[in-house]
Amino acid sequence: MGKKAIHILSVLLTVFILVGCSRKKDKALNRGFHALSTKYNVLYNGNLAYESGKNALIESFNDNYWEVLPVERMEVKEDLFLPGASKNADFERAEVKAVKAIQKHGMNISGREKNQQTDEAYLLLGKARYFDQRFVPALEAFNYILYKHPTSDKINHARIWREKVNIRLENTDLAIKNLKRLIKLEELSNQDVSDANAMLAQAYLNNKHLDSAIAPIKLAVENTKNKEIRGRLGFIKGQIYHKLGYKDSANIAFDEIIDLKRKTLWIYYVNAQVAKARSFDFEKGNKLEYSEYLTKLSEDREYRPYLDKIFNLMAVFHKNTTSDSLAIVYYNKSIRKGTSDSYLQSLNYRALAEYQFDATNYKSAGAYYDSTMTKLRLNSKEYRFFKKKKDNLEDVIAYEDMAKRNDSIIKVLNYTADERITYFEKHIAELKEKEAAEKAAKAAAAVIASTNSFLPGSSGKQNKGGSTFYFYNPTTVAYGKEEFRKNWGNRTLEDNWRIKNKNIVIPTDDEEETEGVEVVKEEVKDIYTPEYYIAQLPVTEKQKDSVVTKRNFAYYQLGLIYKQKFKEYSLAGKRLEKLITFNPNQRLALPAKYQ
Repeated sequence: MGKKAIHILSVLLTVFILVGCSRKKDKALNRGFHALSTKYNVLYNGNLAYESGKNALIESFNDNYWEVLPVERMEVKEDLFLPGASKNADFERAEVKAVKAIQKHGMNISGREKNQQTDEAYLLLGKARYFDQRFVPALEAFNYILYKHPTSDKINHARIWREKVNIRLENTDLAIKNLKRLIKLEELSNQDVSDANAMLAQAYLNNKHLDSAIAPIKLAVENTKNKEIRGRLGFIKGQIYHKLGYKDSANIAFDEIIDLKRKTLWIYYVNAQVAKARSFDFEKGNKLEYSEYLTKLSEDREYRPYLDKIFNLMAVFHKNTTSDSLAIVYYNKSIRKGTSDSYLQSLNYRALAEYQFDATNYKSAGAYYDSTMTKLRLNSKEYRFFKKKKDNLEDVIAYEDMAKRNDSIIKVLNYTADERITYFEKHIAELKEKEAAEKAAKAAAAVIASTNSFLPGSSGKQNKGGSTFYFYNPTTVAYGKEEFRKNWGNRTLEDNWRIKNKNIVIPTDDEEETEGVEVVKEEVKDIYTPEYYIAQLPVTEKQKDSVVTKRNFAYYQLGLIYKQKFKEYSLAGKRLEKLITFNPNQRLALPAKYQ
C-alpha cells in the first residue's frame, strides 16, 4: 500500500474518531463509541479500584462470632470528614472514574440518556460512596438511576442498593417496606432475590425481630450461587435459629456449611463446627463421642489457629462432666493461646474467677475478674456487671480476712502457754519451708532467664500470653510482703514510714548534728520466734472483746453480702448460722436469725 493510501486512511480514521466523539449527536456511531470507551476504559479502571477497596475493607473487618454476624462486612466509623472528603483512596479513585465517565461520555440528548453505560457509571458512583461511608451522596447516585434510567437493566440492582443506604441511615422501616414490595412485584434474577432478602433479613435483625428474619435469610441462602456468600448467610441463619432456641434447626444450618467444606471460606467452616459443638446436649448427647470429636479437632494441624476455641470447648465439656481440675487446665490453655478473640478470653477468665470464688480464694477471684473486665468493652452491660461484682468482692475479701484472722486469734487465746508455743513453732516451720521453696523457684527462674538470653533468636521479651503484672501473682506478692516485714517489721502506711520516732530532729545544712539528737536504729523483729507472735496477742479484756465483736460483725456482713449481692444463699446461711453459735449480742443475733 502506497504512502498516499496510508495518508488517506489516516485522515478518514481521524474524521471517524472526531465525529464519533461528539456527545450531542444521537447516531449509532456516537452511541457505540462512547459506550465502548465508558465500559472498557474508564469504568474498567474504576471497577478495579472499587474491588480493591472493597476487598481491603472485608479483610480488615473482624467478625464477632458471639453475636449474629452482619450481612455485610463493613465497620461504620464515626470519624469526621469534610464534605466530599474520602476515607479510602481506592473508593476515591473509583468515584473519580465514575464521574469522568458521566462527564466525558454521557449523552443526555433531549432529556434522555443515550449512552447505555451511564447507568453503570452512576451505579459505580453510588457503591464507591456507600463503602466510603458517605451514605447521603450515595443515595443521590442510586436515586438518579431510578428517576433518569427507569428502563435500565440495572434498575432492580439500584433499588436494592438504595435500601442498603436506607438501612445504614437507620430508615429501617422504609427499607423493609420497599424491599418487600420489590421482592413481591418485580421479576428479579436469582442473585437479586438473594441480595434483596439478605438485606431484608438485616433490617429485621436491626429492629430486633429475629423471628421475622428467618424466612428472608433462608431465601437469600437458597438463591445465591456464590459459595462464599452462601457460607456467610448460612452461618447467620444458624445463629438466628440458635438465638431463638431452635437448636436442632441451628445444627442443620451449621451442617449445611460444614458440607460445603473448601467451597466456602475456611473460617465459616471452622466456626460452624464450633457453634454446633457449643449446642451439645450434656443430658442426652453421647459424651464419649463428643469428647473424641473435640480431641480429634485439637490434634488436627489445620485447626491450630483455632485452638483457643477448641480448648475452651474442652474446658466447658469437663466442667459439665464434673472434671473441674481438667476444666481449669483447658481454660488456662485457651488463655495461653493468646487469641485475638477478646470475648472468648473474658469467658475463660470469668470461669476461672468462679472456680476461685467457689473455693473461697477471693483474692484470686478478684484478680480474675479484673482480667475479665480488661477483655470486655468499657461500660458495656457485662463490664458494668463484673465491675459491680468485683467491688462487692472487695468487701467479701476484707470481711473474710477479718473473720479468719480473728477466729485464729480467739482460738490461740484459748490455748495454754505451751500449746501457743507449739502452734507458732508449726507456723514458723511452714513459713521457712515456703520461703525456701520461693527462693528455689526464684533461683531456677533466674537460671532459665540467663540461659534463654544466650539462645539464638531470644529477644528477652515476655510472652504476650502471660500476665506479668506483679499484684496478679500471689506468690510474688507474698514473697514481697515477707521480705518487707523481715527488713522493716510491721509499719503503718503513712508519710516518713521509715522513721520510727517522728519527733526526731533532722539537722540542716547550716548546723552540725548535736549530741542531743536521738538517733534511732530500727529494732529488728525476729519473725522466726514464737515470742514475736505471742507478744502481738490481745491481753486486756477490752482488747479481747474487741476481737470477738469484730469477728461477729464480719460474719454478719458476710451473710448479708452473700445473700443480697451474690445470691449465694447457701454461703450466706453458713456464715449466719456460724454467727449464731457465737452467741452474739441481740443487735446481730435477731436479724441473723430472720435473714
